[in-house]
Amino acid sequence: MAVVLRYLPFIIVLVLLIAAIVDLIRIDPSRVRALPKPVWALIIIVIAFVGPILWFAAGREPLEKRNHGRYPSAPVAPDDDPAFLRRIAREKEQEQRIRDLEQRLSELDADPDDDAPKS
Repeated sequence: MAVVLRYLPFIIVLVLLIAAIVDLIRIDPSRVRALPKPVWALIIIVIAFVGPILWFAAGREPLEKRNHGRYPSAPVAPDDDPAFLRRIAREKEQEQRIRDLEQRLSELDADPDDDAPKS
């Protein structure tokens, strides 16, 4: 048991190193932050314990939701849906325009000669 505890820090560093290198190799280059992939590889290998931690903390962009289309997305409340709110605002504007046009038409149709009696 004492032998395992003696080598435990080295095992942890080795596991971190391997996990970081594998992740660096597999990650899409567009998700790598700040430095190119070869520089990150050098940092991970040269700075044995701190390098992998830096890679996982600052070198990669986090993944998006892990849904991948397998599960339906949660429904969005209408008050939280910007597209719904835009559509409602647009419909209100259109209704107001229609009311304004109807008002103008009724004013234009109201002929002042209609009130006078015809002879």
